[in-house]
Amino acid sequence: MSHLRDYQGKMSDAVIEEWKTVPSTLLVCPTGGGKTVVFADVIKRRGGRAMVIAHREELIWQAKDKIEKFADLRCEIEMAHLAVHPNLFGNVDVMISTVQTLNSGMGDRTRMSKFDPREFSTLVIDEGHHAPAATYKNVINYFSKNPDLRILGVTATPDRADEEALGQVFNTVAMDYEILDAIQDGWLVDVDQRFVTINGLDYSQIKTTCGDLNGAEMAAVLESESNLQAMASASVAEIGNRRTIVFAASVKQAEVMSDIFNRHRLGMSEWVCGATNKDQRRDMLSRFAQSRFQVVVNVGVLTEGFDDAGVECIVMARPTKSRSLYSQMIGRSTRPAPGIVDDPLIAEIAAARNIAAAEIRRDRIRTSVKPSCLVVDFVGNSGKHKLMSSADILGGNVSDDALNRAIARAKKMGKPVRMSELLVDSAKLIAQEAEQRRMADAARKHRLVATASYKSKVVNPFDVFDMQPAKPRGWDMKKTLSEKQTSMLLKQGINPDGLPYAHARQIIGEIFNRWNKNQCSFKQAALLKRFGYSGKMTREEAKRTIDALAKNGWRKPDMAA
Repeated sequence: MSHLRDYQGKMSDAVIEEWKTVPSTLLVCPTGGGKTVVFADVIKRRGGRAMVIAHREELIWQAKDKIEKFADLRCEIEMAHLAVHPNLFGNVDVMISTVQTLNSGMGDRTRMSKFDPREFSTLVIDEGHHAPAATYKNVINYFSKNPDLRILGVTATPDRADEEALGQVFNTVAMDYEILDAIQDGWLVDVDQRFVTINGLDYSQIKTTCGDLNGAEMAAVLESESNLQAMASASVAEIGNRRTIVFAASVKQAEVMSDIFNRHRLGMSEWVCGATNKDQRRDMLSRFAQSRFQVVVNVGVLTEGFDDAGVECIVMARPTKSRSLYSQMIGRSTRPAPGIVDDPLIAEIAAARNIAAAEIRRDRIRTSVKPSCLVVDFVGNSGKHKLMSSADILGGNVSDDALNRAIARAKKMGKPVRMSELLVDSAKLIAQEAEQRRMADAARKHRLVATASYKSKVVNPFDVFDMQPAKPRGWDMKKTLSEKQTSMLLKQGINPDGLPYAHARQIIGEIFNRWNKNQCSFKQAALLKRFGYSGKMTREEAKRTIDALAKNGWRKPDMAA
């Protein structure tokens, strides 16, 4: 059995805590974050029998392997010709099946009907962003006939549209731990983004179908000889000797690009698609893992269920408007080299040196054979389409302004750029500009009423707390604050009217965080900032400063006559 990473333990705790009040909850965990290990721990802690469902065969076998190794639970698979014999069922801790298998059959005699919902205490939905689909809802509704059932969905970075739909399936989000969190905590490698402009590449006339670029129209653009030659040649120049996965839009594009790679260097590349024989695919990916060839070009095969920590580069030879899909694709290269970050001695070293374990993990990644991964995107005329890039995946909590600035700067640089750092720099620049405007406005007001008593309140709590508002997530769009939450904000002097639910929750979280750190309250911070003091004082320091202001007629000491 393995030990949980710190954030994995928090995730497991968060799920168990949510289940005390709601029957279903969702975990957001990045590709490479070990979501299977987390739900294996949750299953073991919950007790009873569990059903785990996914939609791809690779995910099924991965789940069985990791649950058995990590949680020491007996797993059986119900899929295609594989079926659990009734005589063995009593000894099975975890059933693992595809959603297609459970829905197979006619009317009330679907394959899931062989299972009694009362015999299951937990239902886990791997790649939970698929849960709003009708086939998944059929499974959820069937097993929910057991009123004591608890449901857990796990997903990587979902689309905004996915989030809204997920909010209708899952009662809460137990924890949202995204790729940038994992990079900063030293669990995943950082991302270097390279934008390559391809003259003549034009997506502007492609229609949008089901939220993404129309597949047939996109393939037609990407299969043109000039675009294929330009993308393949640019890829060769950018990837160097890095082991690379290329994501293509069609079989023709994959086949031709792979052929062009091999013209550059014999045996450099192979390609795979959904129609590739499973044994051939398994053999090909095994040889790729052994570095017997450098580049694998694929069509919709390696987006989920493929783990190879040696992949150093992703070439996006197909654009997408889907944040979820883009996240899955770049997630194939964000795992660090094996043995780098899970060394049990790291905690001891951190304690001895009195530094954070995350700092040691980041240092180890920086000095490893794989210090980062490279993501190559091809830029053309996108028209009105908002195409995804690594900035969209890393900037989950960054404002749209900072996101757009970072992308624009990266495109101008003409070289790989560390996108996480660019996002932070852009956000800081925007915050500095906002602070300059605030100070100028404050100076103007001070000149007008230099000695006026303090009466009005600062209305923007994010300014008071020196925080950037997080992007509201789709699953929060239709939620409203409880009476208890509303009352708490009002007591703090914050008007919740007009505050998005996500922003209100963010502010409440900061209030609790400040209380735990003995920092001053919102009311104290608002008053202090009004007079040019820092809002990061302790409660005692804030009280003394405010008392001094009051005794001085609500003027700073240096303003006194």
